[in-house]
Amino acid sequence: MSAVTTRALRLLALLQSRTVWSGPELAEELGVTVRTVRRDVDRLREMGYPVLTSAGHGGGYQLGAGRELPPLLLGPHEAVAVAVGLRLTAVSGIEGLDAEALRALATLDRILPPQVRSEVAALSEAMRVVARPGPTARSEVLMALATAVRDARRVRVDYERPDGQRAERRLEPYRVLSIERRWYLFAWDLEREDWRTFRLDRMHAVHPSTFPITPRPTPDIEATVRASITRGPYPREATVRILAPYAEICDRISPRAATLTADGENACLLRAGVDDAEWLAYYLLSLHVPLEVIDPPELLETFQDISRRAAQVRRGAAAE
Repeated sequence: MSAVTTRALRLLALLQSRTVWSGPELAEELGVTVRTVRRDVDRLREMGYPVLTSAGHGGGYQLGAGRELPPLLLGPHEAVAVAVGLRLTAVSGIEGLDAEALRALATLDRILPPQVRSEVAALSEAMRVVARPGPTARSEVLMALATAVRDARRVRVDYERPDGQRAERRLEPYRVLSIERRWYLFAWDLEREDWRTFRLDRMHAVHPSTFPITPRPTPDIEATVRASITRGPYPREATVRILAPYAEICDRISPRAATLTADGENACLLRAGVDDAEWLAYYLLSLHVPLEVIDPPELLETFQDISRRAAQVRRGAAAE
């Protein structure tokens, strides 16, 4: 790296560390003349850094906000703070931010020095208590899978099935998604030769490999994952037409409970896995909208049975 480039990076670090620097202050810190400082400032501006100049008492150089985010220089302690913050955000369940934080963390993690990465892991483990309750994915699992997706590399996963049995799965990871505060992996299962969805909270370890994944046509990933988590684990599937506009209903249906698609302007189709028809019937009744059962016929019989039982309810006499 040339002396000019090294000095420009040092100048950038100084501008990031304080709001305003005078020309003479920067010259003293860099061991150069004020004229050289002006030339280095011009170089930073050519690279896209918005270095502002203000005149008068208290004026000088300061790093402003630009139209695009230029590369930033982070010291070891700053890198730890950013990485830990991204890890906590990635498991926070904040809609829209968790996936973005994971992508940013994968980018940062690739260039962290080993000692900084170790400190990030230690702090993340110590602060795990602040994470949201319920099933959570290990941060090292999230990181390994996000990196494998980015680099298009196969992985071996120690995976726990719903019955508690653990087995190794060889996968080609295509996407890591956060749905309803739970992380999922959409991947090609090399043994089963088919697409599969995996819950990250059931992964005990991820072992990356150097083998590249095989490019292949992919389905609609988000739709496939949603269908897998709402219908895949159940022995039967129910389809019900809701006689209300999709926009009116969509926010009231949990993505883990069912999938919803528009069926014209004034109706939508709900599809859900069924192992307890009565529970599904009560869930649908709680929407307080007209319904049409398409399948299975037993679900309509469940609604009719609930109606008969409800019709037998009578007002009782007040207790004395």
